[in-house]
Amino acid sequence: MTNGTLNPASKLPLYQQLYELLEARIRSGEWKPGDMIPPETELISRYEVSRITVRKVLDMLVSEGLLVRQRGRGSFVAQAKLEHGTTRIVSFTDDMRQRGLTPGTRIIFMGLVPAPRPIAEALSVAEGEELARIDRLRLADGVPMCVEESFLIHRYLPGILQHDLAGNSLREIKQASYGIRWSRARQTIQAVPAAAEIARLLSIKTGAPLLYFERVTYSQDAVAVEYLKIYYRADRYIIHNELVGGDR
Repeated sequence: MTNGTLNPASKLPLYQQLYELLEARIRSGEWKPGDMIPPETELISRYEVSRITVRKVLDMLVSEGLLVRQRGRGSFVAQAKLEHGTTRIVSFTDDMRQRGLTPGTRIIFMGLVPAPRPIAEALSVAEGEELARIDRLRLADGVPMCVEESFLIHRYLPGILQHDLAGNSLREIKQASYGIRWSRARQTIQAVPAAAEIARLLSIKTGAPLLYFERVTYSQDAVAVEYLKIYYRADRYIIHNELVGGDR
């Protein structure tokens, strides 16, 4: 495979050669996110391969999240996924700012609700304890990224719902107005299909894969204050960890 051509004499199968060639054009930035790649007929003609080979390669690129198909239009380079580390507590607002993106928030629901048993147990409070519930759609440069459902113990943050929670960081409000800083958190992560309402908010199909977080966050006094549910678009988010080896 040289100069963007395939080598039929190579021991590397033609589909693998074509895959590496197209992948390189995407990863190098020659084909940018949102660009439509050449149609199947053009790829077949340009690289002198079968339709089966081209479709196999496109399927591989789609499965790896490098391409997305749009029915009736063609294949497009996927938007770059945002990596999310799990070694420290970072708010969505701070996370987006650090990436050079403009964070946005749309309030879906705000109100006082009684703590259901599972959340009460996670927060170590009595069932029925008054919680401030805040549901928000979070955006990056105007693109829906995740839905957050936050349950805060209201007696620790009285009047929290009176603040501008769409225009300001909830984390910054907690610290500036209530003196509460996050010290640690416990969270679980799993893959779930998008329910119809979550899919509508995130502009994805019902049943599309989501990364679902459940997190209990503790104050500097080691008191559980917030129970958080987050539904991230799996097509835009990557979870990464840095692991350290050691003798056991």
